Amino acid sequence: MTDIVTITPNPSVDLSTAVEKIIPVYKLRGTSQWRDPGGGGINVARVVKRFGGDVSAIYPIGGSTGDSLRKLVEREGVASLTFPIADETREDFFVSETSSGQQYRFILPGPQLAESEWSECLNLLSRIAPFPRFVVASGSLPGGAPDDFYARVARIAKQRSAKMILDTSGPALVAAVAEGVDLIKPNLREMRELASSEPSDASEWEGVARTLVQSGKVAMIALTMGHLGAVLVTRDRVLRALPLAITPVSATGAGDSFLGALICRLASGTDIEDSFRLAAAAGAAALLNPGTGLCLPGEVNRLAEAVIIQST
Repeated sequence: MTDIVTITPNPSVDLSTAVEKIIPVYKLRGTSQWRDPGGGGINVARVVKRFGGDVSAIYPIGGSTGDSLRKLVEREGVASLTFPIADETREDFFVSETSSGQQYRFILPGPQLAESEWSECLNLLSRIAPFPRFVVASGSLPGGAPDDFYARVARIAKQRSAKMILDTSGPALVAAVAEGVDLIKPNLREMRELASSEPSDASEWEGVARTLVQSGKVAMIALTMGHLGAVLVTRDRVLRALPLAITPVSATGAGDSFLGALICRLASGTDIEDSFRLAAAAGAAALLNPGTGLCLPGEVNRLAEAVIIQST
């Protein structure tokens, strides 16, 4: 039985390189090249697999880029549950400027899914037997998918007594929370959209999360706050992870690494505080890995020893 299934309706192949300086018009020759499978749920699955978790990934594939994506996912040992689409799978492009340390991220347009295509994603999930204990839906929605797509995923998970985990933004997040989910992992921008408020410091952000949990629509919120650290809020407990003093190399993958480590440990029966500690370390470790490589377990375990957790 697969413990965890991730859903990525808008995956990508992520190409990363580095140049000394970005200058208009000139040919800029990259000093390196990485190609990774991308999209929220796929990234979460990659991290879960690295920590020894049992995970499968559901995602669409279209054209030659879709074929490449599937090979990249399976190269990392993640089992794929794919379905074909007419349009080409998207590619994203990341460039690090070594002279400044800045990273530039180019997110290209994704495919347009027909109703029969996005419906097949839901059908694939429904047909899994035995059903997983955790369903992790993550990332943006492709064109053509309805705003309540993740709410429909939540409904299926609820019907099968599985935990529904969500990491998305905008109307898709609002609709899924209205349906009811077990855990969301917003960043500050996503939490601002969901709560329609503008907290000024970490304690106010924590208060917003507590109010949402008390509403009964979300059982747990893992709020990542960048330089402010992270907070995990349940109905009867609040955990705060203080930020680690690191110098970021990359600007990508922290949220997916955080969520992958958190869910992997929760699925294994690890207590909430230790799971949260590893998640905070994983988010920081991803920033030390260039390109879209996500976190590495050795670095995560090293950083976890330095994570300070406050509990109330």
